[in-house]
Amino acid sequence: MPELPEVETTRRGIAPYVEGLRVTQVIVRERRLRWPIPEDLDVRLSGQLIARVERRAKYLLLYAESGCLISHLGMSGSLRLVPADTPVAKHEHVDIVMESGLALRYHDPRRFGAMLWSADPLQHQLLQKLGPEPLSEAFDGERLFAQSRGKSIAIKPFIMDNAVVVGVGNIYASEALFAAGIDPRRAAGTVSRARYLKLAVAIKSILAHAIERGGTTLRDFVGGDGQPGYFQQELFVYGRAGEFCKCCGSTLHDIRLGQRASVYCPKCQR
Repeated sequence: MPELPEVETTRRGIAPYVEGLRVTQVIVRERRLRWPIPEDLDVRLSGQLIARVERRAKYLLLYAESGCLISHLGMSGSLRLVPADTPVAKHEHVDIVMESGLALRYHDPRRFGAMLWSADPLQHQLLQKLGPEPLSEAFDGERLFAQSRGKSIAIKPFIMDNAVVVGVGNIYASEALFAAGIDPRRAAGTVSRARYLKLAVAIKSILAHAIERGGTTLRDFVGGDGQPGYFQQELFVYGRAGEFCKCCGSTLHDIRLGQRASVYCPKCQR
């Protein structure tokens, strides 16, 4: 699944090619995504100037003159720039054609993404209860520590809760916990303030580095320019069950937490 760095990579890739330009046409070939694409999306978006492209959690927000397109890449989606006359391939469900002759083309084999319209996106039901952005000043270890008190939930699903902090998905939660030396099974309420301060720094550092590396290439993710991410080459634990730890040489263990695969080092993480 594209996580926050992949979505931010897409945002950075497409923003220079759509901001300040008008949409000339919206072509919808398949409306049946996670939620149906609005029947009137073409009417609402065509002719509109795209003022800016922002990201909130894993949602891309294309702000137009009269509203905002909310896009989510789902489990396997991508949104990339192509010449508008590029032949359409399988699973390419939507084209947002710009006056430049380029089109934002949405590809989603599983159709678990979304394209919705809202006059006030930050108050939309999908976004209004989200926690702080992990790379913002609103997120830090003190906040994590305060929110964790009394919580018996394991720390990994705790930091993956979008009400606690957005965008820390399975890949980056695994890597941040390894960097902070914390066992993903440990109850969130038993982790000390000092360790939460270290964990928050690790989350920020790893996400920022992953963004600079263009995200992680998993399944068929590509950025807005059609290029893959390279952070996967630098993973310490995610997807490496049974391999040797790069730090201590121990065999990495594979468990399941919250129905998600979790890999950790029994020697480095306590």
